[in-house]
Amino acid sequence: MNLFVIIISSMLVSNVVLSQFLGICPFLGVSKKVETSVGMGAAVTFVITIACMITYPIYYGILVPMGLEYLQTIAFILIIAALVQFVEMALKKFMPALHASLGVYLPLITTNCAVLGVAINNISDGYNFIESVVCGICTALGFLISITILAGIRERIEFNDVPESFKGTPIVLVTASLMAIAFCGFAGLV
Repeated sequence: MNLFVIIISSMLVSNVVLSQFLGICPFLGVSKKVETSVGMGAAVTFVITIACMITYPIYYGILVPMGLEYLQTIAFILIIAALVQFVEMALKKFMPALHASLGVYLPLITTNCAVLGVAINNISDGYNFIESVVCGICTALGFLISITILAGIRERIEFNDVPESFKGTPIVLVTASLMAIAFCGFAGLV
C-alpha cells in the first residue's frame, strides 16, 4: 500500500514540475515539440532513476557511517553530473538527431534541481532503497507526463490566434499555470 501511495503521489499529487516547481528550465525550454519533450523526459527518467539507485547506498553506506552527511549535496551533484555525461555520450552516439534537438538542455539536466531534489527528498523522507527507486521512477514519469502535455498544448497553440501580447513565453506560462491548477485536483487521491 505504501508503494501505491508513493507512485500516485510522485506522479500526480506532488508532481515535481507542477507542484514542487523543480525542473522548470527544461520544462519550458524543451516543450516546443512532443518528440523532443518525450526524449528529454526519457533522459530525465533515466538520470533520476539511476541517481536514486546510486545515491541511496552512497548516503547510507559511505556518508552516514563516516559522519559525512553534510556532504550529501556535493556527493549527489557529482553522481548526477557523471550520469548526465553518460546519457549525453549515449545519445550522441546512438541518437544524434535527438542529441542535436535537445541542444543545451541536455547538459542542463546536471543542474536540473528536480534530479537533485528527488535524491535529497528520498533521504529526508526516510524511504528505503525500493521506495527511493519507485519514487524516483514515478517522479520522472510525472515529469515526462507534464512536459509531454505542455508540448502537445504548445503545438496546438502555435496554429491558433493568440493576442499579440500573449504570444511566446506569456501564453506558455499561462498554460503551465493552468496545468498546475489542474494537477491540484489530484490532491484528494492520497
